[in-house]
Amino acid sequence: MKKFILIGSIAVIAGAAGLSFQIEKPLPQITNDIPGKELPVINNEAFKRGELLSYRLHYGIMDAGIATLVITDEEKEIAGRKTLHVVGLGVSKGTFDWFFKVRDRYETYIDEKSIVPWLFVRHVDEGGYRFDQNYVFNHYSEKVNVGNGEVFPIEPNMQDMLSAFYNARSMDFSNAKIGNVYSINCFMDKEVWPLKIKFMGRENVTTDVGTFKCLKFCPIVQKGRIFKHEEDLKVWISDDKNHIPVKGQANIIVGSVKVELAKYSGLANPVAKVD
Repeated sequence: MKKFILIGSIAVIAGAAGLSFQIEKPLPQITNDIPGKELPVINNEAFKRGELLSYRLHYGIMDAGIATLVITDEEKEIAGRKTLHVVGLGVSKGTFDWFFKVRDRYETYIDEKSIVPWLFVRHVDEGGYRFDQNYVFNHYSEKVNVGNGEVFPIEPNMQDMLSAFYNARSMDFSNAKIGNVYSINCFMDKEVWPLKIKFMGRENVTTDVGTFKCLKFCPIVQKGRIFKHEEDLKVWISDDKNHIPVKGQANIIVGSVKVELAKYSGLANPVAKVD
């Protein structure tokens, strides 16, 4: 859960603009093994190829990292369907990098029409702890292959921890009322996590790149080792069709984490900035 909150919800993932991203392993061959089955069509107006979102991560008063998500220009087909290739690279910086070095890479191939993942790649290198994950989703047979012969059943619209971020952005919040709860199911670490976000209202948020009209949400988190209360994580997204995260703040047992928008480009729509 900690990984999703720090990376999935706020995209605490870092990289650099202008890099050429390419997945390191051959793409899997997925076929529609259920004749006549159709996948749903999601009306996505929130993002497109070429989008870049960059963030600064602060841990307490410490400048801990930079964060960027890129939707590459690649037009890869999986299972005969066009996909959006999203790449996130995570790096720590400054003093934080000295005692807890982070070099993470996340990738997902999202179905362009259904906004569900076909392939999820996760390479983690954090403080000397390393592991890799490669999940292959088949939304026709409703299964996910996690490797080593392990296959798990999934429900329709199942997300990975990165695609869930984009799926949430594609939701329609135009009629949101305070207290409304929105849910997404995410498959992570061989489990299904029901992710829920509660609408808290509208606020203006100021960052280094300007002031934005925002929708305020509270992801409902699990109390215990990381959080004292269910509403200790708050996220502000732009109150426009892009729904880009502008700010995120988490009060955790061992301190506080803040993420703020530092740079953006290639948006699908005009952004709700306050003049």
